[in-house]
Amino acid sequence: MLRKRIREWGIHTGELSPGPLNAITDVGDVRVGHTTLISGDGELKPGLGPVRTGVTVIVPHGGSLFQDKLRAAVHTINGFGKVCGFEQVRETGRLEAPIALTNTLNVGLVLDAMVQASIRQDPEIGIRAPSVNVIVGETNDGYLNDLQGRHVHAEHVWAALENARRGPVQEGANGAGTGTCCFGWKGGIGTASRVLPLEMGGFTLGALVQTNFGGPRDLLIAGHPVGKWLTPPEGEAQGKAGQGSVMVVLATDAPLSSRQLRRLCVRAAAGLARTGGWYGHGSGDFVIGFSTAKRASEHTAHSRSNAPLQLVAQEEGLAAEGIVFNGLFRAVVESVEEAVLDSLSCAETMVGRDGHAAYALPMEQVVEKIR
Repeated sequence: MLRKRIREWGIHTGELSPGPLNAITDVGDVRVGHTTLISGDGELKPGLGPVRTGVTVIVPHGGSLFQDKLRAAVHTINGFGKVCGFEQVRETGRLEAPIALTNTLNVGLVLDAMVQASIRQDPEIGIRAPSVNVIVGETNDGYLNDLQGRHVHAEHVWAALENARRGPVQEGANGAGTGTCCFGWKGGIGTASRVLPLEMGGFTLGALVQTNFGGPRDLLIAGHPVGKWLTPPEGEAQGKAGQGSVMVVLATDAPLSSRQLRRLCVRAAAGLARTGGWYGHGSGDFVIGFSTAKRASEHTAHSRSNAPLQLVAQEEGLAAEGIVFNGLFRAVVESVEEAVLDSLSCAETMVGRDGHAAYALPMEQVVEKIR
């Protein structure tokens, strides 16, 4: 079956127009890089394989993020997860290193590699400059992958950083999405973007997701209960309905404060819900968002910290603020929803450890059922 994006199947969601690439890379200088690791077959041999995993990095701009920080915010929808670096972003409202996504037990190794990469770029970190806060998110790919093996090593992280590019983003079973499942089908990486009309500011907002959540019967596509029509051949690849996790990364060129960015992050949950997600007890659902519009230089942080930002809206209650933010909120919901659907429509069937299979969502049948 030819795998392609959800719009290429004639299924459109939302009201706003996508950006030129319909990807997070439509925003500013944002870049995405993957390292995908696939090797071995058959019985699980802990520490040895089979391997179905990887790492994905989101690089907000081409310079030094430590020297040229961005306004950022985080939101925890359900906290059953192992993300690193969220608390400092929550406290300071700044992003100072690229964002990495991987599998649950690989967080520590990826964190170490990201710290090393930051120090290479800025050798004064921890000496005459403060320490660095790196962000690593995760979902559990243990259904297909040898999770204990922690097969993502420093060289794989550095390769993803080196390969991070603007332009189209590889979706489905790539990078951190190599071994993940979504609504019982093969999931992975998905991305989408929306451009606001000029009367709403003309800003662009993009989302990237690592999907590993949902039960088969819950799947909604463009409002249609696809999960009640189609069931994976071997039932739920991820166990109980509602379990599993998702990482959501939002980027925008709207000049927002960290408080305003958090308001956007909160709306990501609505986008997930439109696909059938409901954040079960054992679900780790995390969102991080940043704006490329304003940078906070490390060298001038103290002198600029109290300077007024040129925000989309300065005062509460203004009609203009409502128009702009309603547009941005809609953009978040629509981008997250479509990114999740792209993670499904672009993913191919994959067989992993112990013969476990995550099947590609049969898009021809989906289209026919919707018709």
